[in-house]
Amino acid sequence: MGHHGEVTQDVGTAQLARLVRRGGVAVLTGAGISTESGIPDYRGATGVAQRRHAPMTYQAFRDDPVARRRYWARSHVGWGFMSSAAPNIGHQVVARLETLGLVAGVITQNVDGLHQAAGSRDVIDLHGRLDRVVCLGCEAAYPRAEVRELLTAANATWQASVTAVNPDGDVEIPDEQLDGFAVVDCLRCGGVLKPDVVYFGESVPPARVHASYALVEASSLLLVLGTSLTVFSGRRFVVRAAAQGIPVAIVSEGPTRGDEHATLKIETPLGTTLEQLEHLIPAVA
Repeated sequence: MGHHGEVTQDVGTAQLARLVRRGGVAVLTGAGISTESGIPDYRGATGVAQRRHAPMTYQAFRDDPVARRRYWARSHVGWGFMSSAAPNIGHQVVARLETLGLVAGVITQNVDGLHQAAGSRDVIDLHGRLDRVVCLGCEAAYPRAEVRELLTAANATWQASVTAVNPDGDVEIPDEQLDGFAVVDCLRCGGVLKPDVVYFGESVPPARVHASYALVEASSLLLVLGTSLTVFSGRRFVVRAAAQGIPVAIVSEGPTRGDEHATLKIETPLGTTLEQLEHLIPAVA
């Protein structure tokens, strides 16, 4: 029989397979689904507790040129790590379940675009995407690759030593090096450019929130993958599902702030569990 944990995982995954097989699944994902792609999580040894600087707020980015320059320097170097990340088995299984008609759509709190890279079509990027850049003045949008080329050209002689990589795509670099970095402005209006992601102190655009609620309310299961649900931004969908009587299944290593609403909770590595789930779906009654 093996020890208790193995049995629980297998039983839990079989239960999950039965729920998923009914279809109409809304998926909510967080940083934990991307760790196997080499993007660090907020918790854990490489996580947010290790960072020297507080996460960037929208107000600081908009109003403080030094904070903005430092952010762009860290983000420019970090984009090299982010843009080379490839989808892992977790992203791939979610995409295949959509192709099978079982997953109705994905709400992700991640900004890495890996769900789309894996082939998921119906994805709501709740917190935006790092591969897009927008102008705070005229709202022009640029592909990140284009801005990256401009920044690289503007900083041809700039050197930086990276001391850590953070989950939202920036890196730790000593302050004295950050201050030599040159930012670029909007090519159309000279306005401030910002990665198209939701910062602390900024709201998720209402249309995204409404679309996410609609997806959850029409679902027969909310499957939560790799998020501790610490921030209300994601947790509100679990609360809404529970209020509507929609079952909630959570796969996450460790406790989450949505556990009280979970019909099913599996505390195991995500990739393995989703791979097992995919194999079990055809087999369960």
